[in-house]
Amino acid sequence: MAEIVKMPKLSDTMTEGVVAEWHKKVGDEVAAGDLLAEIETDKATMEFESFQDGYLLYIGVEKGKTAPVDSVLCILGGKGESYKELLASAEKEQASEDKVAEAPKKEIISTPASEPVKASKPAPVVESAPIAATRSYASVPAASDNGRLKASPLAKRLADEKGLNITMLQGSGEGGRVVKRDIENYQGGGTQFVGRESFTEEPVSQMRKVIASRLAESKFTAPHFYLTIEMDMDACIEARNSINKVIAPQKVSFNDLVIKAVAKALRKHPKVNASWLGDRIRYNEHVHIGVAVAVEEGLLVPVVRFADGKRLVQIGDEVKDMAAKAKAKKLQPEDWAGNTFTISNLGMFGIEEFTAIINPPDACIMAVGAIIEKPVVKNGQVVPGNTMKVTLSCDHRVVDGAVGSAFLLTFKNYLENPVLLLGEQSI
Repeated sequence: MAEIVKMPKLSDTMTEGVVAEWHKKVGDEVAAGDLLAEIETDKATMEFESFQDGYLLYIGVEKGKTAPVDSVLCILGGKGESYKELLASAEKEQASEDKVAEAPKKEIISTPASEPVKASKPAPVVESAPIAATRSYASVPAASDNGRLKASPLAKRLADEKGLNITMLQGSGEGGRVVKRDIENYQGGGTQFVGRESFTEEPVSQMRKVIASRLAESKFTAPHFYLTIEMDMDACIEARNSINKVIAPQKVSFNDLVIKAVAKALRKHPKVNASWLGDRIRYNEHVHIGVAVAVEEGLLVPVVRFADGKRLVQIGDEVKDMAAKAKAKKLQPEDWAGNTFTISNLGMFGIEEFTAIINPPDACIMAVGAIIEKPVVKNGQVVPGNTMKVTLSCDHRVVDGAVGSAFLLTFKNYLENPVLLLGEQSI
């Protein structure tokens, strides 16, 4: 019996998917467990297997096309079986749902500002092909008050002969009019640079759509405030160098030390390891650190679970492995779910200080800057030193200034005294 296979919801934030590849074509036999298609979600390209036996009778979403979750992906059934009535029924049902979703509301319901109304169905997204355009300024004349070119006929002819853009010349005639002597006295050579405006456009990827939606919701829903602290990194640099000599050829990065220090600080300040849930606040007793990873189309946040209990080498290996998976679009839903706190590190790009937008459902995110070599005052003397700034973005509904500040002081103490991180089994 013919059955409709719908576009699956492959992540908690997915509202639509793109068919990256079909592994079966119409008429092919399909067994339960066979790879049917690859579907690009907002976070990764995932393999979609068939849950039933049959033949592929109909493909509802062509390769490269986008479709919302629960729309008709394809139809499976007996060989040569008729499916048109089933398809027509599904399309009629979908059209009815769309009509209800788009119907104007007869009554406006007032909603508290803290609880924004959300549409029951996402608006359809129109995908467009890349667009390119160019605009030349050479054809735009310098105009007088009535819009006419302020140049003599002779000056225009001479400018054409010399290949000059007459609109770029400063006229010496009456009212700024370009005349013969302006062309003859021009010292810029026989040709002029002609500026052109140009641009390209391309469709927004699934990942970028979700990043835009989630971060906009976070920024305009959670009342952010920011706390910045600077720390002395000399001892941390020495400790890292010593550790890497001991564990060579393996290496521990500064980011690994930051993750470990954050995890241990969260243990001492559980009110920062929290989430706003509308009518309640959740204080997490486990420490799962989300680590922002830049990929070609945006940003992914894989999670280091139970980071407070892991050795530095374990943390480093996990972060490297997940970063490679993220760039290859091979992360699975369990890799990016469950964060209780997030770290965004742009220090490797030379960024000294920045602020980050909170990654829901976390109450805080830490923005980590570069280690900067500069003069510092120690024991009343100006000496060379190394410092690093971090900025904690806090959701004021959950974390107050004093709570966030106490957490940062503990974090700073761990990095300035890294021996506190290096207890038994820490490396």
